[in-house]
Order: sequence, then structure tokens, then C-alpha cells
Amino acid sequence: MELNLRGKKALVMGSSQGIGKAVADSLVREGVEVCISSRTEENLKRTAYEINAAHFITCDLSVQGAAKELTRKALDKMGHIDILITNTGGPEKNSFDDTSVEQWHKDYQSLWMSPIEAIHELLPSMKKNRFGRVLMVSSIAAKEPLSGLTTSNAFRAGFPGLVKSLVNEYSEFGVTFNILLPGYTNTDRIKNLNLSEERIREIVPAGRLGDPRELADLACFLSSERGSYITGQSIAIDGGALRSH
Repeated sequence: MELNLRGKKALVMGSSQGIGKAVADSLVREGVEVCISSRTEENLKRTAYEINAAHFITCDLSVQGAAKELTRKALDKMGHIDILITNTGGPEKNSFDDTSVEQWHKDYQSLWMSPIEAIHELLPSMKKNRFGRVLMVSSIAAKEPLSGLTTSNAFRAGFPGLVKSLVNEYSEFGVTFNILLPGYTNTDRIKNLNLSEERIREIVPAGRLGDPRELADLACFLSSERGSYITGQSIAIDGGALRSH
């Protein structure tokens, strides 16, 4: 299927590894001019070389205003941005009792405010150009809370309300908003959980971890004109792990 993405420009946040890297790689392969970002310059340089990304910018999304500055720098480099992929990774494992108020503020900035800052910067130009794709990489925790991930469960659950509101305001201008909900995906974060194959089969009906490229392929489709009538949706890529509607 021809997606006609060649010549589009994208900013992919949190993209030096894992899901973000896979999405950036897939967009590059479709002919998109991609700017990647993460906290570590060394990792970014290596990833940019590996996937042939056009630009990279270091950014710590847990710092107030950092996502706003990142977006402005990316605009300076590319002139405009057609596709925004917000990907913030996950916070440290925590329970409510063990999470300080300071940690709540830090995770709020990283998980919630950094996407808001980037979206706020880009929507005026997307509206003017009458084209835009905003994809928020979240987690199945947005629908079913995961044990020991209290702050992630809390903040990610709010994204559908945000997206539905944006759809009402910007759909007539050709801008779409969708949320991607990865489940148990083969990334370093999941590897650190040391899940046995038996446990994976218990919690994932497909009986395996997801490949980041499977999510990335969907992201490319939703970023294209082919996905123009899909908006305001929360889409799980989880091998059936979600039990709820």
C-alpha cells in the first residue's frame, strides 16, 4: 500500500530506542524527514546514524518547558512539522504509598505536560496548513491500570478526554489525533521485568511480546492521508492483553 508520506516532516519524541526508535525508523523508510529526540546525545547520534534520521535534538521531557523548546528547535530545522509523535516512556515503578508529591509533579511534567507543550506549539501551523497528524504513544494502562504503575495509570487515563476535545476543535482543518496503546512489547523496559515465557503466555493471548515495528507500521498508516478518517481513537497494539472494552 502506497502511503504517500514522502516529503512529510515529523518530530518523534523519546526516539533513541524502543518504540520511539521503531516509529522514527518506519517513517524514515516511508520518505519522511524525521527529527528524533531523547535525553542522551550519544544515543541520539547513534540512532540517527542507524536509521538515517535527518535531525536530532537532545531533550529531557521531565523538565518544564523542555518539550516546548524542543518543538521550536525542530521547527527551525525543518520549517514546518506535519506529524507529531509524543512518546514519553514510562516512569519508575511505584505505588501510591511510595510516591512522593515531588515525584507526582515530575511524572506529571513528563507524561502529561510535555505532550501538551509540543501540541500547543504545533497546532497553529497544522491548522493553517490544513494537515496534521498527532499520535500519542501511551499504554494499555490508560484503560486497565497496571500493578505498581500508579502515576502512569493516573496520567495516561486522561489522554482520551484531551484527544476527544481536540477532535472537536481541529477536525475541520484536516488534523487528526489518535492514541496508541502498546501492551507488552519487546523493549528494554519490558526486558527489565524479566517476564518468563510462561508468564507472557498467561497475560497475552497472542502468547508473545509485541514487536515495536508492529506499532510503528500502524503509526505510519495513521500518519498518512489513508488514515484521515480515523481520529479521536485509542488503539491497543497488545496481542489481546486488554480484557476491557
